[in-house]
Amino acid sequence: MAFKYAIALSGGIATGKSTVASLLALNGMRVIDADTISHEILDTSSSWVAQIFGPEYLNGSKVDRAKLGTLIFSNAKAKKILEDFLHPKIRDEIEKRSEKQDGFQFPYLIDIPLFFENSAYDIKESVVVYTPSEIQLERFMKRNGYSKEESMRRIASQMPIEEKKKKATWVIDNSKNLKHLQKECEEFVEIIKEKYL
Repeated sequence: MAFKYAIALSGGIATGKSTVASLLALNGMRVIDADTISHEILDTSSSWVAQIFGPEYLNGSKVDRAKLGTLIFSNAKAKKILEDFLHPKIRDEIEKRSEKQDGFQFPYLIDIPLFFENSAYDIKESVVVYTPSEIQLERFMKRNGYSKEESMRRIASQMPIEEKKKKATWVIDNSKNLKHLQKECEEFVEIIKEKYL
């Protein structure tokens, strides 16, 4: 049975989830990353992408993710086609890796960006990386160079961060600087250790 010791790590676009995953890994927590898995599956499915969306969405033999992303976020039908293709494959791979991690009988994280939106995983506990929405928008525009409209549209494609915060078992606050975030991550790891050791 997969997910016995799993904790879902979630957040919103540009709330700092990848940074938190790295910091938690540095503090000794094992992390399964759904995004990395999805990139791997997408790259091995490049001929499918070319066939369905067109060869212009490839960059050599790899999928041009930025270009495909622009299409997906502006076209609900294309988004659904891609998700229907990718999600079962991502889920199978996560499940496989999860069963392996459960063998250690200690909590590990599964980094699932759309954990609350899709409710596809039977994981009881979750930790959300929280950033107030105005900071989230600011960081996203700065990081990706998108216009305010495009940034707001992409952020709006996910559940609002305030809602995710309410649903979470634990919250890691990323509204200040890196030093503060490191402290938040260390405290979270301590909580997990105390609970399970």
